[in-house]
Amino acid sequence: MKKVVNVLSVTGFMFFGAIQSTFAQEAAAESKTFHQELKQRFIEGGPEFMGIVLVALILGLAIAIERIIYLNMATTNTKKLVANVDEALSSGGVEAAKEVCRNSKGPVASIFYQGLDRVDEGVEAAEKAVVSYGGVQMGLLEKNISWLSLFIALAPMLGFMGTVIGMIQAFDMIAVANDISPGVVAVGIKVALLTTVFGLIVAIILQIFYNYIVSKIDSIVNNMEDASIQLIDLLVKYKK
Repeated sequence: MKKVVNVLSVTGFMFFGAIQSTFAQEAAAESKTFHQELKQRFIEGGPEFMGIVLVALILGLAIAIERIIYLNMATTNTKKLVANVDEALSSGGVEAAKEVCRNSKGPVASIFYQGLDRVDEGVEAAEKAVVSYGGVQMGLLEKNISWLSLFIALAPMLGFMGTVIGMIQAFDMIAVANDISPGVVAVGIKVALLTTVFGLIVAIILQIFYNYIVSKIDSIVNNMEDASIQLIDLLVKYKK
């Protein structure tokens, strides 16, 4: 009886192992087939519009990655910076606070420096400098975002244009062959659908990056505004 159980156990393990191996091979084959299918469909879409859509994707991703890196570098601990500036003002005055800002990275530190540099002219002058330079920093944060939104809008538009051209080609084939059979119009319709699909895929990918970048900019701007208010309060306290 034990021998039968052992044989059945070994046979079961071998069976399940064979099944797992088969599933793994099928998954690998499907993955390989997917990449080959994607490449084939891209080529079938035609180089005219598919190439332009690909360029839009590459340029859009380049802008998105550059903005994400810049925004991550621009993100600072504003609470710590405000505390350091407050301590420097109390112990060493304006010059010590300016030195803290020089040694700190990010737009908030730059705004603080501009405000501290005008504090001798009065708190109102410092506040105007903070507001003005805050606008400059906001422009730097939003740099090239309009180009990213352009590629988001351009990719599906190119896809739709490819769709229209593909349908025109399909009707031309019908006119030439004087036949409306599916085989005659299949090529034109397939090109039309492929360009639309790839255009929408590119737009979806870039839209995800765009929303992340916009939310990141909003977070940094909110921190800038909050920190600027705290700086003015510190300067008012320092001037008393």
